[in-house]
Amino acid sequence: MHLSTVTLVVAKTVMLVCGAVLTTLTYRAYSRTRSAAMRALTLGIGLVTVGGVLAGSLHQLAGVAVATSTAVESVFMAIGFAVMTYSLYADRPTNRETAH
Repeated sequence: MHLSTVTLVVAKTVMLVCGAVLTTLTYRAYSRTRSAAMRALTLGIGLVTVGGVLAGSLHQLAGVAVATSTAVESVFMAIGFAVMTYSLYADRPTNRETAH
């Protein structure tokens, strides 16, 4: 096994573990608060994590070309980051809610 393959597998494993922990923690926060922002953050982190792991799995286990697996990863990451960006704006009070 090449050093680059070992490095990729280790990096994807760390990404999976950290992503799973973050997704679990944000889901617990969402369960407590029922906040739309926490729900979106949970979904976004989950998408980024799944995209990274899926890309590595497609390449290593299914023999999919690197370019294709990278494209899959990029789509998941782009959508995940868009959802996380949305989470920063969810649950914000409107001007009518803050005016007395």
